[in-house]
Amino acid sequence: MTILGVDTATAVSSVALLEDGQVSAEAAIFPPQSPDGVTVSSKSNHSETVLPLIQSVLETRHRRFSDIDAIAVSIGPGSFTGLRIGLALVKGLAYECSLPVVGVSSLEAQAARVTELVGAICPLLDARKQEVYAALFDRRDEKLVRCRADQAIEVSELIGLFGAITDTAAIAFVGNGAARYREQIVDLFGERAQIIGENCGGSAAGALARLALARLTEASGADLGQLVPLYLGASQALGNARRILPNPLK
Repeated sequence: MTILGVDTATAVSSVALLEDGQVSAEAAIFPPQSPDGVTVSSKSNHSETVLPLIQSVLETRHRRFSDIDAIAVSIGPGSFTGLRIGLALVKGLAYECSLPVVGVSSLEAQAARVTELVGAICPLLDARKQEVYAALFDRRDEKLVRCRADQAIEVSELIGLFGAITDTAAIAFVGNGAARYREQIVDLFGERAQIIGENCGGSAAGALARLALARLTEASGADLGQLVPLYLGASQALGNARRILPNPLK
């Protein structure tokens, strides 16, 4: 099965091609960063970057869009505008080519990028104003098990996610929120905190495609009419309500 993964949940646009269970090509466009690795601007024009990235990965593998069997797309939490653009683009492609689509939590995709470690993984995406989108997973026996639902919380509240984890267990933090709030995380968790860099485990789009493959072995793709972005936390478009949403893959 050939799956196209598309991630626009953050300022990074990434696209990947999964063939026979392996990522065969991937490409990404990153926003400017400061010398310490923190993103300078959270804005990215996904509407101008995603289609060229798709064309790039297909050309790398000498594939056409007609060779794709399904599309995986990030559905949130993340950038309000980015998620809308990515999902609208994927829906248009899926409608035109009659392809199944699998919507995947952007936090689960971040956690799935951490393939070399076992134990607790906490994906964090920057939600601004000292807040992050966060979840908690446990990787054991090469399986990623969700322990906490996706939620928007203040960085200072992260310690509350780990009630079931011993005080000495290491915790891997991944995502742009981990990079931005590195100092606060280390203050909270000390030597237990392992901050995973952006170069770990390939792109978020590749992780999306791998997770989608597992989903498609058990069920068909989502109903495109019902597939909508999952927003958490405050947004100018949604007001200031903070919500916790269930795992969209269940």
